[in-house]
Parts: sequence; structure tokens; C-alpha cells
Amino acid sequence: MPNFALVTNNDLIDNPSPRCACMLVLDTSGSMSGDAINQLNEGFQHFINAVQQDEVAACSVDVGVITAGGRVVEQLPFTNVMSLEAVQSFGASGNTPLGEAVNLALNKLDNRKREYQKNGVAYYQPWLIIISDGSPTDSYQHAAAQSRQLSQDRKLVCLPIGVEGADVAVLSEFSSRGAKALSGLKFQEFFEWLSASMSRVSASASTSSAVQLPPTNSWESI
Repeated sequence: MPNFALVTNNDLIDNPSPRCACMLVLDTSGSMSGDAINQLNEGFQHFINAVQQDEVAACSVDVGVITAGGRVVEQLPFTNVMSLEAVQSFGASGNTPLGEAVNLALNKLDNRKREYQKNGVAYYQPWLIIISDGSPTDSYQHAAAQSRQLSQDRKLVCLPIGVEGADVAVLSEFSSRGAKALSGLKFQEFFEWLSASMSRVSASASTSSAVQLPPTNSWESI
């Protein structure tokens, strides 16, 4: 399990910037062993570093990580990116309980939204990123339907990413946008795109504004 060094404070009081909650559900099953998990770890570290270099995004983006590798683990509770001091690596083992992981992610996103409301902090539409190289090994249909409905109602930006070998059709069930296929193991390119997207969202004039996201052709398998 990775250890995240955090700055402990009441960040919603100390930092009242409008927030964008970004939850990552990562498939860390045994099939991700080797180059895939190494590239995923490097890409995620690159994402954190890139967001931290953007002063506005660093104050606005709250990131959380849930892994599905044999069992579901909340590796990182929602934390403002500015408060993250170190990120260690994920390992890969076991099967892919993706339905359970997404269900937990949706609960955590809803709880985070309630915290924003309780503290009077404005927030952008939350993001759910799902990365998998296979298909769920558990009963995923309820979580997929819930995620897809939230996406359709524009209450959630849900982006499933299929690594080589993924069942893209199944992953597409989680979002009204469908799933995107990653070209090869271009995790760093994907996380560069994600950090640029977070920067654009954080810099938008209104939390209800539509944001033009960067093109995905740098990492997407067209």
C-alpha cells in the first residue's frame, strides 16, 4: 500500500478556493503487473507534480484514490493537491472488484460534496476516472448504472479508460460518454491531459461554466 505524506489541517477553512473533486479508481489486479503498473505509478506521480505546479489548480483540485486489486482499498482519502507532500507506488495483485470500487468512489464523492456544502465552499462538477486493463470480476451493474445516470444528468464527469486488453464495452457502461481506449501504455500522456483538464476547470470563471477540455489524441487509441 502506498504511503501518502499529508499536511494535516482543516483545508476547507484554511483554503476556501472553489474545489474540483477528482476520484481515481485504479485497477491494480495481477494482470497489471510489470510495465503496466510501473507506468501507472509514474503517470500518477506526474499528474500530482503537474497540478502542484499550477498555483490555481493546486489550491482547487482535491484528489482521492481507490484501488481494486484483490480487494478494494481507499489508498488516498480526498486531499487537496497542495497538501500532498509525497506519493509512493501501488502494487498489483488479485482480481478486479471494480463494481465495489466504483460504488465506494461514488459514496466518497457524495460525502465530499456534502463537506463542501457544509463549509460554504463552491465546487465544480466532480470527476471520476476509472482505469482498467480487463473487466470487473464482481457484480458491477448497479454501480455502473448509478455512475452512468450521474454522468447523464451532468452531476459527474465520469471517464473510464481502457488499457490494452480491457473490455471497453463493459467500461462504457459506467459513463454516458462511453470509455476511451489508451494507446499502448501512454499513462504519462493521459495524466498530462488530466492535469491540463484540471487546470482549465480550476481557472474557469464560474463553477457552472462549461469548460473546453484539451483534445485526447495524444494518448487515445483512435
